[in-house]
Order: sequence, then structure tokens, then C-alpha cells
Amino acid sequence: MNHSYRWVIVAAGALMTCVALGAMFSLAIFLEPMSLDTNWSRAGISSAMTLNFLVMGVGGFAWGSIYDRHGARPVVLAGAVLLGLALVVASRANSLLVFQLSYGVIVGLAASAFFAPMIALTTGWFDTNRSLAVSLVSAGMGVAPMTISPFARWLISAYDWRTAMFDIGVMAWVLLLPAVLLVRQPPTAVAATGGGAQPAADDPGMSVGQALRSPQFLVLGLTFFACCAAHSGPIFHMVSYAMACGVAPMAAVSIYSVEGLAGLGGRLLYGVLADRLGVKPVLVTGLAIQGLVIAAYLGAGRLEHFYILAVIFGATYGGVMPLYAMLAREYFGGRIIGTVLGAATMLSSLGMSFGPLAGGMIYDAYASYSWLFIGSALVGLGAAGIAIAFPPQPSRQRLQMA
Repeated sequence: MNHSYRWVIVAAGALMTCVALGAMFSLAIFLEPMSLDTNWSRAGISSAMTLNFLVMGVGGFAWGSIYDRHGARPVVLAGAVLLGLALVVASRANSLLVFQLSYGVIVGLAASAFFAPMIALTTGWFDTNRSLAVSLVSAGMGVAPMTISPFARWLISAYDWRTAMFDIGVMAWVLLLPAVLLVRQPPTAVAATGGGAQPAADDPGMSVGQALRSPQFLVLGLTFFACCAAHSGPIFHMVSYAMACGVAPMAAVSIYSVEGLAGLGGRLLYGVLADRLGVKPVLVTGLAIQGLVIAAYLGAGRLEHFYILAVIFGATYGGVMPLYAMLAREYFGGRIIGTVLGAATMLSSLGMSFGPLAGGMIYDAYASYSWLFIGSALVGLGAAGIAIAFPPQPSRQRLQMA
């Protein structure tokens, strides 16, 4: 393997995050047709997404630990097999409970096998342009609304929601299983397994327990939690909210796609800025913008309003997400990055779990999403406030004493 193979890792990671997260978030596209066809409540269907995030949290921590011990390939292989299986089973569910268990639990477990392990793997392959590389892997999440979501909408229109979900499950197998074969550990990690490598220069030499008890991880985890709690509800319910404002169904899906396209650009922009200006100031600025633009959605009434806000919102929430992995790498090094990033992802998943269910409950109670956007905006501004408290880059000695 030569040094250029690292870009193959980036491409494989981007594909995996696109398919896995795209399949999971496509539930937003299925929400209305499923509710009409089955008479299941929106809150009941949305709770599957809440389960997704809760299971992703626990799964991300577990998969991260397995990654640190055995590498990325067995983790992403298990995720690829489970993702296709879960979607196929969910497409044939005849009760809300079966759907919640298959889509909510198994899809969540499968999706968590890709993000943290592939991000951790990418940080090990790159010494320079690391923020950009991580952002490119995460950019797969931005491509998903432009690919998986419109594809799901087209399948639903052409056939029905069950056929659409089944086809997406099969597609997940077709795309992900070959991509698994491209996954390799970085040369330094391979050398380390032979017993001849010295600890990396950025390794603070601390245990997982010390890392998870440190003030650096506390602020990292709380910021990640609040950031995701702020944007999860608006993301998931954006299509339904736009339709409630009078936007046509396919046009409403296009808003979701615009967010994804903007997120792709935002990841690249924020990654380059973080490499040049530092991760913390870019993260704090992005979180503040996110809170303000969520509040601005309350004034949206026409399609062009939604498009303008979608560009800003998508670029912002997409841009800040990869930065948490960079902070984790800077604070804790590469040896335990899988476990630490998995633990941070667990907290972010708990935050993500609030929005879909809360939005469904708010709409069922008030036939309006206004309170969802008000609450999400306040939480988003709170995330920016927490991020300001990020401690400075610690030395090895200070981390070990924490």
C-alpha cells in the first residue's frame, strides 16, 4: 500500500456514510405515506427514528471499542449485512411494533458501525489535511439527501412505500459489501500489531477511563449532545413542515436535498477553515449560526424562503459535525480514538433522539411545528455557549492528571 491509498479510504468512507445514513434518514420521506397507508400515528413512526439514535449511541460506543481492538473491516462488514437485512424486514412489517424494532433498533445498530469507525480510520491515515479528509468522509451524509431521499420518493410514487424500502435495503447490500473490501488499516496501525511500533507522537498515553473522565471529554460530549438535539427535529420534520406551509410534496423533498448539497459544501468549507484557523473558533461560530437559522425557519412561508434557509442550515450543521472527531483526535490521540469518538457519538445520538419524537408529539398535539423550531433554536444557541468553554489543547501530563 502506498500513501495515495488513503484517498481510497476516504472514498469508501464517504460511500458508506452516504448509504447508511441516507437509508436511515429516508424515514422522513416515508413518514407521510406510511401514516396514510397504515393509520399509524406520526409520533409512533417517528419513534423509530428516536430508537435509531438511541441504539446508534450504544452501538457507536461498542463498535468503536471493537475498532480499537480489531480494526475497521469486521465492523463495517457487520454493519453492511445488518443494514440491508433491517430494511428488508421493516418493509414487510405489519405492525408498528415490528417496524419500530426492525427499523429503529437494527438500522440504528447497523448505521453506527460506519460513522465513528470510518472517521477514526481516516484520522489514522492522514497527518496533513486531516480536517479536510474527515470532512470528505462525513460528506457522504450530505450526498445522501441528494441521492437516497429523491430515490426513495421516486420509488414511493412509482410503487408504494413497502417496495421502496425493500429496494433500498437490497441496494445497501449491493453498494456496501464490495466497499468493505477496500477498507484497510493505516500502515502505522499494521506495524503496531507486529509489536515493533512506538506510541504515536500525538498519543497522550492515557487510558479510556482517564479520557472519559477528563474535562476535555465532558465539554466535547455536552457540546455534541446539544448540537445534535438542536438540529435533529428540524432535519427530520423539514419535509412535513414545508408541506404544512403549502409546499408541494416533491418540492418539499427538494428542500431536504438542498440541505444535503449545502452540507456537502459546508463540510469542505469548514474542514479547510479548521485546518487554517483552528477547530474551536470555527465550531463555535458554526453552532451560533445554526441556532439562529433554525429560528429563522419560523418566518418561512414560500419555497424560495425554504431554499435560502436550507443552504445556510445545511452548510452549518453539515460543516460542524466532522469537527468533533478532530477535537477528539487532538485531545486524545489515535490509540483510543475509536472508543472515545464512539462515546462522544453515543452522547450525540442521545441528542438526536429527542428531535424526531418531540416533533411528532408537538405536531400531533398542536397541528403545528412552531414550538419544535423555537425549542431547537434555544438549544442550538446553548450548544454554542458550551463550546466556548472548550479547554485549550492539553499536554500529555495534564491529560494524565485529569
